[in-house]
Amino acid sequence: MTDIVQRGLYFEEFEIGDRYLHRPGRTATEADNVLFTALTMNTQALHLDAAFAQTQEFGQRLMNSMWTLSTLVGASVAQLTQGTLVAQLGLSDIAFPHPLFAGDTLYSESVVTEKRLSHSRPGQGICTVSHTGRNQDDVVVATATRTVLVHCAPKES
Repeated sequence: MTDIVQRGLYFEEFEIGDRYLHRPGRTATEADNVLFTALTMNTQALHLDAAFAQTQEFGQRLMNSMWTLSTLVGASVAQLTQGTLVAQLGLSDIAFPHPLFAGDTLYSESVVTEKRLSHSRPGQGICTVSHTGRNQDDVVVATATRTVLVHCAPKES
C-alpha cells in the first residue's frame, strides 16, 4: 500500500502556461456575505442593507469583493500551494469587472505566467499565477495576479 499526501506543487512542477481549473465551484450565500463583511468591519451598505441595495444600480446586495478575492485565491491552494508555500509575496492587478451576488457560484482557474529560482533563498523559487473567477454563466467576476515563494522539490538521499 502507498501513502499519498495531497500537496501543492514544488517549484519544478510549475509550468508556464499550465491552466488549473479548481473544482468544485463555491456557491456564495447571504450568510457568507454578512459574516465576512462583519468580520472585516466593512460597513458598506451595498453588502449589508438589502433595502438600500434595492435602490442602487444592481438592485440587490453585492457579495463583498474581498470575499470574492479570498475565495478565488483560496480555491487554488489545494492544487498549487498546499504544503509547498513558503510565503505569499504579493497580489496585484486585482479587478472585479462584474458583481457577484448571493446565489451565484464562483468557479476559479489559475494560469502559471512566470517562474524563477530565488536569488537569495536556495531551495526555493518564485512563481506568478494569474487567477480568474467566473460565475455560473461564465462571466468574469474577478481577476488577480499572485506571486508566491515555494519550496523546490526535496533532494533525494
